[in-house]
Amino acid sequence: MMYFDDFQISGDIKKAIKEMGFEAPSPIQEKVIPVILEGGDVIGQAQTGTGKTAAFGIPLLNKVTSAPYVQAIILTPTRELAIQVAGELQKLSKFKRTRTLPIYGGQSIGHQIRALKQGVHVVIGTPGRVLDHLRRKTLKLERVHTVVLDEADEMLDMGFVEDIESILKEVNHERQTLLFSATMPNEIMKLSRKYMNQPKVVSISKGDVTAPSINQVYFKVLEKNKLESLCRIIDSEEIDLGIIFCRTKKGVAELAEALQARGYMADGLHGDLTQMQRDSVMKKFRDSTIEFLIATDVAARGIDVDNVTHVINYDIPQDPESYVHRIGRTGRAGRKGLALTLVTPREMKHLRSIEMEIKMTLPSQEIPTIEDVVEKQQESWKQQVVKIIETNDQPTFFDSIVKDMLSEYPPEKVVNALMNIAFHREFNVEDDSYNFGDTGAAKGMVRFFINVGRNVQLTPKIIVDEIAELVGILPKSIGRIDIFENFTFVEVPEDSAPFVYEALRYSRLNGIRVNLEPAKPRPKREKKF
Repeated sequence: MMYFDDFQISGDIKKAIKEMGFEAPSPIQEKVIPVILEGGDVIGQAQTGTGKTAAFGIPLLNKVTSAPYVQAIILTPTRELAIQVAGELQKLSKFKRTRTLPIYGGQSIGHQIRALKQGVHVVIGTPGRVLDHLRRKTLKLERVHTVVLDEADEMLDMGFVEDIESILKEVNHERQTLLFSATMPNEIMKLSRKYMNQPKVVSISKGDVTAPSINQVYFKVLEKNKLESLCRIIDSEEIDLGIIFCRTKKGVAELAEALQARGYMADGLHGDLTQMQRDSVMKKFRDSTIEFLIATDVAARGIDVDNVTHVINYDIPQDPESYVHRIGRTGRAGRKGLALTLVTPREMKHLRSIEMEIKMTLPSQEIPTIEDVVEKQQESWKQQVVKIIETNDQPTFFDSIVKDMLSEYPPEKVVNALMNIAFHREFNVEDDSYNFGDTGAAKGMVRFFINVGRNVQLTPKIIVDEIAELVGILPKSIGRIDIFENFTFVEVPEDSAPFVYEALRYSRLNGIRVNLEPAKPRPKREKKF
């Protein structure tokens, strides 16, 4: 296994990496950093979320000196990514005191001009705003030694190719050019041939995705019922130790609190914990004092516990590599492991992209019903009751009501009623399903209104394909479709309707953002006499 200490980089950067909590590089970092450090042009094929910012950021910062002029420029497709990359570089250069500046539209250009005049080492910007500075002569690139095109395919899709070419013509020709892209369309290759010098191509080999001892399934869940769905899943599974993954620190804290309130032995692990708190949580998990460890991807780095029986993705991972890393934490040492992923309707496309990358189709499983949970829990409840009876340690203040109830009703009915009360209190059972009312659909169906029609070239095939892919239902189960000039009606099975509603509401059809609502019932025609 490789570590950051193995790279030929400055001690200041190694110190910053260690403070950020990273020891071992991600696959793209391990493969691309040594190649970039050699000094030649590099094309890196990697998805967002694989650690590619540090993959180009570490060698780039290693080359930056204290000289007060722009030495590197990073082009990104969006302001959000520019801010994100700038933040990451600031952390990596904490002990090197490199000055980074994100420049993008929507922010005062005057503020950016003043910052550039004060001396900046690395500029991270969107093509339009970078070009604006070049035209104003407020940004000079003739001494730049490194250019990075981040998410190049996205920039080309957004129509930035001419802007990128105009910028590259202004940059020092004696430079190193790094291009990162998730896909490699012809336009990217054409750009690389024109502006790069014999680039080396580095891509992540997905390799073997999982150990054969890991079973994987996913559950379709509604966003509004996500917590209840998780509880039903874990109540119907025999879990010794489970790791539950959330996307954010806030998500970890909220889920840990919610599960603790419901009586589960759970605790959270996230970046805001001190080392002492982190060690305490991990000790409880290793000692099986808690059943569930709730963690972010970053916080879970370095967790190595052999007897984890379940990994649950409460939030779907950002990318295939994260998915593989997460589920690899179960099924250790030849044991059986189970990886469960909760997928909301709006995340179905993301799941499909993960399946495509890992070359595997995950089987779908239904959320356990209340009846399934009761059946699974019966033996546990029985043992609790038997234990209380056999210890003879029962309070006497219930004697009077017990005698009254047993004198009026059969014992079976009394026990059944008490079990019902206990069950509803423990599981907080509520009917939280959607009620679409009368939508004028055929029996067993729900009819939806969509606010676009032939005006955006909508066809029945586009609607059927989109619904089938997003919701995971058979195309033939979709009912009547009526497409008009400016709106559309579509009927779907009742049991799939909530998923269709969450998946397509404020989504895109044929590339156009749409709104979807339950249809109003058709007006009834008056009978003529």
